[in-house]
Amino acid sequence: MPHISKSPADYIIPLNINGLDGRMLKAPASGKNKSEILLIYGHHALLERWWGLVQNLQAYGNVTMPDLPGFGGMDSFGKIGKKPTIDNFADYLAAFIKLRYRKNEKVKVYAISFGFTVVTRMLQKYPELVGRVSYLVSAVGFMHRDDFHMSQRVRRFYIGITRTFATRPVAFFIRYFCLNSWVIKSLYRHLPSAKKRFVEVEPMEFEEMMDFEVKLWQANDVRTHWMTTAEFLNLDNCSIRIALPVYHVASEGDHWFNNEIVKQHMLTVFNDYHLGIAKTKAHTPSVLADKVGLSVMVPAGLKKVLRKK
Repeated sequence: MPHISKSPADYIIPLNINGLDGRMLKAPASGKNKSEILLIYGHHALLERWWGLVQNLQAYGNVTMPDLPGFGGMDSFGKIGKKPTIDNFADYLAAFIKLRYRKNEKVKVYAISFGFTVVTRMLQKYPELVGRVSYLVSAVGFMHRDDFHMSQRVRRFYIGITRTFATRPVAFFIRYFCLNSWVIKSLYRHLPSAKKRFVEVEPMEFEEMMDFEVKLWQANDVRTHWMTTAEFLNLDNCSIRIALPVYHVASEGDHWFNNEIVKQHMLTVFNDYHLGIAKTKAHTPSVLADKVGLSVMVPAGLKKVLRKK
């Protein structure tokens, strides 16, 4: 059995794909199950942020987590003259799977939030990859603009704001004048929507969490962040069926999504729907959550599924 490190740095290697440079985390299985697990992170991402989840998933196979263009410090699509659309992310992920895994090799896919949106679009665009997926897991994933806890008026307002933030001059201003420690920490302390992310955070952890949030914001491309936000606020991923069941992990206290509406939309696309509940009061656990803190994202029912080969 391989030595299992407690540090994500021991498993992170360079990634170059389609002319874009980033990183990839490849962690070996901690037990006898040598299944391949592809972990796709969500918005506002960094490989290290999900290390505790990787540690949980290692019990069920070898875990691979690649950067997505414009996230986690990886080059953005702008470097190769493309826009960060969900379709382009889907193309990128399809290329990654074809390069990373042997032909016809089965893969368990675990996708978080926006990452699940990308995986869904990929499987719709590349139906030949559906047979490569042995189990598909959505961790607080979503399918449609109506999944959000917001009125149409508010959603349209946010779409307008995010599109403005994604313009080149505004994005430049945000990156070089706003994404510093003082501004980011001030916003998190005073914006009501930001405070919801820290509902489970102890006061002693707040400053440490703020430091990590600064890293997250600075590691992600500004235009990619806001252009993808505008697109998923207007999302409809429900038009093409996918011949797979979905295992959905819903947050008990999700402040972004209506879990019942998410279920209805998933049933319009997937063959079947299986629900597990993550005992967390926010969309996802704290960015500082360790293996124990992130174990809620692998509820008991999902553990039984992941044990299968």
